[in-house]
Amino acid sequence: MRVLFDTNVLVAAFAARGTCHELLEHSLPLHDVIVSDQILREAQRALASKIGLPSPLVREIVHFLSRSCLLVEAPPLAKPVCRDPDDDGILAAAAAGDADCLVTGDPDLLTLKEFQGIPILRPGDFWRFEAGQRS
Repeated sequence: MRVLFDTNVLVAAFAARGTCHELLEHSLPLHDVIVSDQILREAQRALASKIGLPSPLVREIVHFLSRSCLLVEAPPLAKPVCRDPDDDGILAAAAAGDADCLVTGDPDLLTLKEFQGIPILRPGDFWRFEAGQRS
């Protein structure tokens, strides 16, 4: 299965031992986790400025993600979908990576419910989705 974790999920995975951390730890060996340059840049900024991690650790995390995940080139969408252009970049990455789902905590993305047939899920809903994919 191909999964795109939005930046907020990836940042939460490294900020605390919770659902997002468990999702990433579970998914990396089992699934293709999709990232884009935009997601890596956003994660780098958030880990440094919002979480306050030291620069060497932030670089190590971004390097780990770029090695462990499937990096896709995400051309811009033909027309805007979200009010936040950064969210359009997330949708573009999910489409470019042929994601089976997009996992996010962003309410603007969650209200869409799906994009080009790609379900948009809350982190806590991923487990049920994954179980349904196996049946």
